[in-house]
Order: sequence, then C-alpha cells, then structure tokens
Amino acid sequence: MDRHRSLLAIGLIGLGTFIIFGQWLSFFTIVAILILGYGIYKIRLGDDVKTGYILLAVGGGIILLQHFMLVVAIVMISLGLYYAKMKKMQPEGNHVQKQNITTSIHWNRDPWTLRNTSMWHVLGEVNIDLSLAMVEGQNNVLMFQGIVGDIDLVVSEDYGVEIEAFVLFGQIDFNETRETGMLNRIYWKSPNYEQRDQKVKIIISYLVGNVDIHLT
Repeated sequence: MDRHRSLLAIGLIGLGTFIIFGQWLSFFTIVAILILGYGIYKIRLGDDVKTGYILLAVGGGIILLQHFMLVVAIVMISLGLYYAKMKKMQPEGNHVQKQNITTSIHWNRDPWTLRNTSMWHVLGEVNIDLSLAMVEGQNNVLMFQGIVGDIDLVVSEDYGVEIEAFVLFGQIDFNETRETGMLNRIYWKSPNYEQRDQKVKIIISYLVGNVDIHLT
C-alpha cells in the first residue's frame, strides 16, 4: 500500500510539473537539459573540465535559442533576488561586489583575503578553502548566487562558520550526507560559532547547482 501511495505521489508531482512546464518541453529542450546535466557531471568528475564547460555552453545555447524570453525572465528574477539578498545581508560600507556571465574562483591554492563579498554569475565554478584565508575584520559574509554553479567549500575550525545553501535542481553534499533532486537546502552553524572572535557567514543559492561542503 505504501509503495502504491509513493508511486501515486510521484505520478501526481510529475503530471503537475508537466502541466506547468509542458509548453516549454520540446524535444530540443529535453536534449539541452540532458547536455547540461552531462556537462555538470564532467566538471565534477574533474578529468575533462574543458569538455564539461563546452557541453554547458551548448546546452545553454540551445535553451537560449528555443526560449529566449523565458531565459531572460529567469536571469532577471535571479538578479533581483541577488540584489535584495545582498542589501539585506551585506553590511553598509566597503565590500566586493561582482556580476559576471562566467566566473572561475580558486581560493584553495594560495593564501587569499577573506572580506565581505557578493558574486552573481550565469555560470560559476567556485573553490574555497577557509584554512588558507587571511581575514579582514571579525565578521564577514560571502554570497554566491546565480543560474548554474559548481561549489567546493572546505570549512576550517579556525572560524565560527554559518552556512546557508540552496539548490533548486542538483545536489548538496555536506559532511558525507547527500541531498539530490529538487529543492535542496541546508543550514549549518559550527558548534563553536558564538565563542569565536572571527565569524564567517556563507550564503549559496543556485537554480542548478552542485555543492560540496567538507568539514576539517
């Protein structure tokens, strides 16, 4: 009985999704989604990143040509949410703010400066190791938002860390726990957060994303 109910629930969800988005799901759209998914997989695999980005570009280009106004609307909504969140979360004064089509960040190779930062991108690859950070100030906020994101975050015990991560489609890996599918969200605060002099809040939000968070 439980299995039948589960199948019924999945069927209803699938039917409802098709009714809402069916008018946009042409053959080429489905192919584009598959290409995007495979591109993200290739990037996460790490052995052929260049091919992964080419696949993402091809898939995104097909969707753009098929549904230009839909893509424009999604980008505008995403940017609006980004600006609203940034205004709410970032302190007044000096902080780094960037909006790009593509972004590739590798703060996991050499020492880097941790300061209040907000970034939005259509396609982004972000690699961060907090153990390599040189901190400016006692409280910092890192915001990463956009359409497609591949995030790899190493959290150090040297700081009090608070993390909010949301992925509409994709997966979040956190401390050997994986959430896959739709509407993936996690919230975590380090046990020593209140006692630490230096605190970092990290906010991650993507329409399609693959987020890996490692605790050290």
